[in-house]
Amino acid sequence: MPRSPQVPPGLASRPFRGSTAVADGLLTWTMLRGRAWQRLLPDVYVHRVGHQPDDHRLWCEAVALVLPTGAAIAGLSAAYLWGAGTLPPGAPVTVVLPRAARMRPHARVAVTRSVLSDDDIDVQAGLPVTTALRTAFDLARRPPRTEAVVAVDAMLHHRVVDLPALREYAAQRSGWPGLPLLREVLSLVDPLAESPMETRLRLLLLDAGLPPPAAQYDVHDGAGRFVTRVDLAYPTRRVAIEYEPAPTREPAQARREASRFHSLRTAGWRVVRCTADDVLRHPGRTARMVAGALRLRPTGQPTGRPGALP
Repeated sequence: MPRSPQVPPGLASRPFRGSTAVADGLLTWTMLRGRAWQRLLPDVYVHRVGHQPDDHRLWCEAVALVLPTGAAIAGLSAAYLWGAGTLPPGAPVTVVLPRAARMRPHARVAVTRSVLSDDDIDVQAGLPVTTALRTAFDLARRPPRTEAVVAVDAMLHHRVVDLPALREYAAQRSGWPGLPLLREVLSLVDPLAESPMETRLRLLLLDAGLPPPAAQYDVHDGAGRFVTRVDLAYPTRRVAIEYEPAPTREPAQARREASRFHSLRTAGWRVVRCTADDVLRHPGRTARMVAGALRLRPTGQPTGRPGALP
């Protein structure tokens, strides 16, 4: 039986420059062409065992090895490294380069160019990334509007940035591209939003001309007892809007959800339940469904946390 190739210490867990490994006598070019190693980028390799080919962090680590001086991982990739975002399999690594820098094009790298000072670069998980404020600033200027709000909502919710600091950062950069969109995005973000689909649902309602709903609203019954927390609410109308990712197949979870919705109805609330299909494919129908629920409910004293939106 042939022996498994030996993996030099330090090369088993992270991407590395092939030329450096060869120069250090750890591997040969012939060995790097073997099945034990995967070429990610020109001169960048990783040990095949134990790595998922679509691991975005892995690709960020690979791209960081070939970044020009003064460049950084940015945009959605930086938000991901800051712990405030997810990316689909195969998503390219976004990088920002100083205008004079050059980098070889690659399908897994999305290059942007901008002014980038040293104060806009930080280190996260050992990688050069745009600071949290610069990352949120860039994402808020990048269309489409809905995805910009989704990205900034996530950064605010995870407390990577706070809204006053982001507004101050933006105010110091008058004349930058995309500021009209940024101002609109900052008027729409909500740090209480707990998921991208919840943000999309909230924007759907606003775009349909409905009043702003309260996010993550605590419902209480007539005796002041806590009932549950709902994704979005119109407290004075006692209407809750819940986003449901997918029907649960777990019987215990299904029973808990049924009990929860029964408790809401007992407390005098009407519940509108929305799926991804409702939000992404049928926004008009979904808005009409919520508007209908609001018309059906009489205005009354809300049973929730004080100071919530209508």
